[in-house]
Amino acid sequence: MTETMKTETRSFEAEVGRLLDIVANALYSEREVFLRELVSNAADACDRLRYEAIEAPERIADALLSITLKPDAAAGTLTISDSGAGMSREELISNLGTIARSGSSAFLAALEEGKRKDVSLIGQFGVGFYSAFMVASAVAVTSRRAGAEEAWSWVSDGKGSYELAPAERAGRGTDIVLTLKDDAKEFLEPARLERIVKTYSDHIPVPIILQGAEGEPKQLNAAAALWTRPKSEITQQQYTEFYHHVGHGFDEPWSTLHFHAEGVIEYAGLLFIPTMRPFDLFDPDRRSHVKLYVKRVFITDDCSALVPSWLRFLRGVIDSQDLPLAISREMLQTSPVLAKIKAGLVKRVLSEIEKKAKDEEGREAYAEFWQNFGPVLKEGIYEDVGQRDPLLGLARFRSIAQDGWISLADYVAKMPEGQQAIYYIAGENVEALKRSPQIEGFKAKGIDVLLMTDAVDEFWIPAVHQFDGKPFKSVTQGSADLSAVKAKDEPEDKSAEGEDEKLSTLIAKLKTALGEAVSDVRKSDRLTDSPVCLVAAEGGLDMNIERLLKRHKQLDTVSQRVLEINPKHGLIKALAEKDMASDVTDAALLLLDQARILEGESLPDPAAFARRMTLMMTKAL
Repeated sequence: MTETMKTETRSFEAEVGRLLDIVANALYSEREVFLRELVSNAADACDRLRYEAIEAPERIADALLSITLKPDAAAGTLTISDSGAGMSREELISNLGTIARSGSSAFLAALEEGKRKDVSLIGQFGVGFYSAFMVASAVAVTSRRAGAEEAWSWVSDGKGSYELAPAERAGRGTDIVLTLKDDAKEFLEPARLERIVKTYSDHIPVPIILQGAEGEPKQLNAAAALWTRPKSEITQQQYTEFYHHVGHGFDEPWSTLHFHAEGVIEYAGLLFIPTMRPFDLFDPDRRSHVKLYVKRVFITDDCSALVPSWLRFLRGVIDSQDLPLAISREMLQTSPVLAKIKAGLVKRVLSEIEKKAKDEEGREAYAEFWQNFGPVLKEGIYEDVGQRDPLLGLARFRSIAQDGWISLADYVAKMPEGQQAIYYIAGENVEALKRSPQIEGFKAKGIDVLLMTDAVDEFWIPAVHQFDGKPFKSVTQGSADLSAVKAKDEPEDKSAEGEDEKLSTLIAKLKTALGEAVSDVRKSDRLTDSPVCLVAAEGGLDMNIERLLKRHKQLDTVSQRVLEINPKHGLIKALAEKDMASDVTDAALLLLDQARILEGESLPDPAAFARRMTLMMTKAL
């Protein structure tokens, strides 16, 4: 069988053409990023081999770990080689040939939003390899898996297909040969390559060697694990580039925590809080992205026993001196050493966030941080009882009386005399909540109402119950007796006894007309402008959580609501003044449908609603 016959041509999937076209032609602002991405991938391959060598030392015994850059001006090629774990044929197909995965989909979505026309974000989405096509007209990859006898090649011009074939390679690892485009020959210049490595990859803990056509090989980077070096020796740029490498971020870190813990257990940490929200923050898996090392050997980047899921936005490294190198995933879950490291890590991170929250000059920066990561931190209020108090102190909320964010402590401090509870309303949209009829009476009394727009709010609030001795109370649930709070210039209620009697008669007739469509009809203390609203019964589920549960098929039907009517509204007064014998069925059903519309709910019988509305308008005209 000839070599040609062994070559297999495979087509990329549909999304690949779009992705490669964007990468190759549209994103030229930072073309040098391709080298950062390829070197970062090579470093990851070396990390994987170190980990595999714990159980199979023979895989690493034959050669040192290194990354080599070899420019060839005569051939117009740049080769990036590593002596890491290498890839099998199946891994070449999975890692390089099948890129229509969640990462590439998210990458394309971000680009098509028009928000980030910048290739520097490519690594965050797991498709950093394809930045090579910004500078190369063809890419050839030759790889030999550690422990395997055969090598394989992957070749593509980025125009719809790639070729797979058996290949020769002396040892384990990967060679990537880029045939550079005419306008990318600058990346053949040794000085240019050295500057890029110093800028982006000096922190890589593997030697990066420049192998020129002439002269001795030259190591371009410090090749020391950044977290092991003293803070005084590290520049902010080096911290930032390490963050880009370890977290695949493209923003500046919002905060950097570099520490060395000594005592009963010893470990080093270099952690980053991003400025921008990672694309997978709300992925259902809620994976950690902090890498665990043991004595500088990479162990895993997915360890739930190291970082709680509500801190999954953290990026960085924890390096333990006390864990055994051959620790299994099962042992990680029950390790008392790891439990102590986790407790110390959480304490440090929350302390750093608290320091930022108290910085008056950084209020806007903290507000942006909370906008991005508050919903995730609030998961900790629900899940981690031990951290509940500090997390409640860090929490910020929108409200009907504030333009910005407000803390619970500030809310309690501003409560008017007579207010006994922390009032809130839950929903999906701040502006829609501000228009809710249920908040009218609170606004008239000068009572602030917190706007809860994150789904997790419906879970942590019932678990917490209160803050600073003040219970949380939904304005859309149960009764609302606001009589203890006196608003400025509030007029006295001078309704005559006859009016109260007429209102009671109207309420009785509405109850009869609506039957089982509602659980009750009653006079409202919370309405000032709207004629009606719906609220949940005392002790029942709040209306918003019922909607959420029903949407996610966790609830088949919603419970009956209470219809509250505003005795001061002209429409309700007119209905109360009608002949006591008159039928108010149509009016009652219209009022109920109006209340449903105000809640953003669909009507059970739109045609009947239209008929009743037409009839009412005809009578009025």
